[in-house]
Amino acid sequence: MPDLIDSETLQRVLGAALSTGAEWAEVFAEDRRSTGAVLDDGKVEELTSGRDRGAGIRVVVGDSTGFAHTSDLSEAALLETARIAAQAARGAGEAGRTVQLRAGESTLRPVGIYPDDIGKARKVELLTLADQAARTAGSGITQVTARYSDSRRRIQVANSEGIVVGDDQVRTLLSVSCVATGDTGMQTGRESVGHTIGFELFDRYDVEDLAATAAQRALTKLAARPAPSGQMTVVIGSGGGGVMFHEACGHGLEADLVEKGASVFAGRLGELVASPLVTLVDDGTLGGEWGNFGIDDEGHVAQRNVLIEDGVLVDYMWDGLRARKEGRTSSGNGRRQSYQHLPMVRMTNTYLLGGSDSPEDIIADTDSGVYIAHLGGGQVNTATGDFVFGMTEAYLIEGGRITEPLREGNLIGNGPAVLGNIDAVGNDFAMGPPGTCGKDGQGVPVGDGVPTLRVHGLTIGGTAA
Repeated sequence: MPDLIDSETLQRVLGAALSTGAEWAEVFAEDRRSTGAVLDDGKVEELTSGRDRGAGIRVVVGDSTGFAHTSDLSEAALLETARIAAQAARGAGEAGRTVQLRAGESTLRPVGIYPDDIGKARKVELLTLADQAARTAGSGITQVTARYSDSRRRIQVANSEGIVVGDDQVRTLLSVSCVATGDTGMQTGRESVGHTIGFELFDRYDVEDLAATAAQRALTKLAARPAPSGQMTVVIGSGGGGVMFHEACGHGLEADLVEKGASVFAGRLGELVASPLVTLVDDGTLGGEWGNFGIDDEGHVAQRNVLIEDGVLVDYMWDGLRARKEGRTSSGNGRRQSYQHLPMVRMTNTYLLGGSDSPEDIIADTDSGVYIAHLGGGQVNTATGDFVFGMTEAYLIEGGRITEPLREGNLIGNGPAVLGNIDAVGNDFAMGPPGTCGKDGQGVPVGDGVPTLRVHGLTIGGTAA
């Protein structure tokens, strides 16, 4: 992969960044190309393509960080940007240090078909197929929106420790949203698929099946009863509830929030914080998943990090800045939205390992409760762990059987309490749909997953009398 900036220029830019006596400096360069298309009710509403290219320069002195960015990758612009960042950091150490760069480790994933090599007409054709398949699922389908996107993100990271590394990240996604209308009003259904691979995504997944699934979810809810209210046992389906653990537990295990005291898990390393059935992992190496990459946005190789093991909190997630303060290595969780942003501690693919129970036995052993096939978005207070999530597909459990579908309601609880109240974990682990994690105004691609699991004492906020 050709460099975005040559090594000689990088060395001079890093020298300029260190010129006022900074302790550490970094150059992050990025070249991102993207394509998007939206088909709404059979008409192409959007067809876009874009390119964003530039570099961000970070300079660190003690607890002070100077940061500046530029869309101009010429040496003159980079040198000026480095001087601005250095002045912002106001170093007082030894000036005039030079940096000798050496190639670091980088893991590049093979891409079968680069999306740039596929014409826009073919991409729109996929959306048309999805629209037709969704409408064929039933006469109750009154609206279909299909979205396609792809991106290729090339990055290069060099720092004053002498490391220069690069990565080439290709992602492809398609989603279908449907509205069904009947006597109970309008109901919605959605399905999406996205991976860190190229256009070969559509050799693995059938677009028409995807659309039919989204449509069927909406149609099923036309005959659904209102969700109950109150505290009850909840069974979360394989792959469908990972977002709850991402939000309610994962963010609280990010070292920056721990450092600020804004995490309920602060100061609890080595403690039992969950059921012994729970092992929680964050894994940027998970090939092809939405949060997969070769290196993070600080140049550290992606890692598989066990956070909770058999219920015991064993580690947090770390970026380079906080890891250096603690005299340890980064866990490969330094991520940023673009070259215009500072990196921060972020999740990658966060998931619960599978257990030994069959999902059929978990259901059969549950006398009454709610089965949640899919959770939607929600909110969480990381300092307390309290959360609220929407249930986008849920069913009653009666007498050990999944029975009637439920209309959308809320799932309310507390992250640490959920971890402690898990009493069954299935052997059917699956990753869920692709997601975008928002934090401090930045969004990055993430994945999450769970096996079927059962939790006692969750609150369902429904509308049933």
